[in-house]
Amino acid sequence: MICYGLTGKTGAGKSTVAALLRSRGWYVIDGDLLAREIVEPGSPVLLQLCEAFGGDLLREDGTLDRRALVRRLHEVPDGVETLNAITHPAIDALVQRELDEAERQGYDRCVFDAAALLESPSRSRCDKIIVVTAPEDVRLQRILQRDGLSEAQARDRMRMQKDDAWYFSQADDVIRNYPPFLLEDEVSRIR
Repeated sequence: MICYGLTGKTGAGKSTVAALLRSRGWYVIDGDLLAREIVEPGSPVLLQLCEAFGGDLLREDGTLDRRALVRRLHEVPDGVETLNAITHPAIDALVQRELDEAERQGYDRCVFDAAALLESPSRSRCDKIIVVTAPEDVRLQRILQRDGLSEAQARDRMRMQKDDAWYFSQADDVIRNYPPFLLEDEVSRIR
């Protein structure tokens, strides 16, 4: 089975590309779902996050307040690195679980959709890396519509990511998800 890693900046359209690949018969591993699974109430990862970033990250029902965590990342030295050190190994174990399931079901193509793929140990599980890209103004509008953030919050989130050149240097293929390019045509190039 071939596994492609799918990544790109926030608002680029990774989930849309993953959905298109799913409709073409690919097994899709959703990194966002795995990231939510590892921080379910009472999980070891959630407890580690509270130790590193403060117990006030928990809501009354024991779930993680993701917005509070994002704010805290800016306040703690090496916040993103600490977050990744805690979450990436647990996510990687679930990626392996999903790859095993894809093989069990007989899939020959798999895509792992993950925003922080290039910084994670799961990158080594990918045969190729696909980067989805879109201009900053297009991504900003998508984030505003999707996440209900203020423009300042959206721009802060965008600034936390590396520049385009870094993503492109890591890519085996680039999908352009903005006009005048047709996304269906861009995805059709992936084999």
